[in-house]
Amino acid sequence: MSVEHEINHWGTNPVDPIDAELAALESSLDNLLARDPAYWRTSQKKDRLKRLEIIQAKQAALKLRILATAGDIAEETGAKDVSGWMLTELRVDKKIGRAEVKFAAAVSRYELVAAGIAEGVVSQDKARVITKALEAVEADPTASREDLAYAEKLLVDYATRLTADDLKNIGKRILVEVDPERFEAAEAKALQREEEQALRRTFFTSRANGDGTVDIHARVSYAVGHRLRTILDSLAQPRKLSAEDRGRKAPYDRLLGQAFARVIETYDVDQLPRHGGHATTVFITMDVEDLRNDLGTAALGFDGEQITAAEARRMACNADLIPVVLGTDSEILDFGRTTRLAHPVQHRALRLRDKCCQAEDCDAPAAWTEAHHLRPWSQGGRTDLANMVLLCPSDHRRIHDPNYDYERLPDGRIRFTRRS
Repeated sequence: MSVEHEINHWGTNPVDPIDAELAALESSLDNLLARDPAYWRTSQKKDRLKRLEIIQAKQAALKLRILATAGDIAEETGAKDVSGWMLTELRVDKKIGRAEVKFAAAVSRYELVAAGIAEGVVSQDKARVITKALEAVEADPTASREDLAYAEKLLVDYATRLTADDLKNIGKRILVEVDPERFEAAEAKALQREEEQALRRTFFTSRANGDGTVDIHARVSYAVGHRLRTILDSLAQPRKLSAEDRGRKAPYDRLLGQAFARVIETYDVDQLPRHGGHATTVFITMDVEDLRNDLGTAALGFDGEQITAAEARRMACNADLIPVVLGTDSEILDFGRTTRLAHPVQHRALRLRDKCCQAEDCDAPAAWTEAHHLRPWSQGGRTDLANMVLLCPSDHRRIHDPNYDYERLPDGRIRFTRRS
């Protein structure tokens, strides 16, 4: 047999078969990239995406095998591991390179995981989840080698049917799947410890930016965070769809922020703790003339941050706020009326009557709306159905905005015009 056809594992063969195969792979990829998928049929796109997912996993398997045996590269370059060479030659950040080397070493310890990647049935993302779960099993003093082997088998099997996120949830409790009788109590204790730790790590901070906004930073338990996100999504998604129907788009993070503000503004203050027999209350302090005019400012509290009179009037429409109206000598003229807020029964009646936001060209459902006094409460407007109309938060803010005029049309809708 000639030397050209012999397999030389040391790579000294003039015609190295590995180099030849890599060259063929590179050539095939170049040919494929020269083709335009826009002209492929839908069935072809689906089939090729599936095949590429498998190819990508197999390519990752080859790279991981090389990295797992690349200690000689580190020795040659004098680096701690091959990530030093990757930084110099491949421009891969040291942190990312070390993570890849660590991952390669982890995969090499688990035969079924390595085989799953090589077969293309386990992606890199799923393999990372599995190896992390298996390392936790190894660290568990109550788990045996047999438990570890069975856990690996179960996780690789789940990887063929679940997403990486779903697999992560399974991985956290894989020992319960291995042996429920032995590990359920341990899992309950671990969850209790996790929840207690989450409670200790919970915090909330806020910082005024000096431009009318406040940055909020918080950490809460997963359960609380998930519940909050669900609430915000439920408020933001309908607004997103409604805006898209009217040809407008807004960043989703902005919609989530507006949804968060909506939760705060509509919170039932009757649920707040009581101090000295009174519910927790926010006072808005302003001069009587400013309250009646389109311009002017108000203060949140007797010495609080300034807000516009328009914003104060808008907030007074649907929050448990006490407008503290001051006369010319700053004496308190009025601490508010007990009938200022629409009663829940009245709000239901408004929903039945108006069906949706009453601003012209707005079809926001009644469930998203707030009750607005047509004749302002500050000017003696009564809290009855004849003097109230439903507006979505955006139009409610606009009706209190001094930059806009509005009129009520014969059909009851509100038409806005920008002041010149």
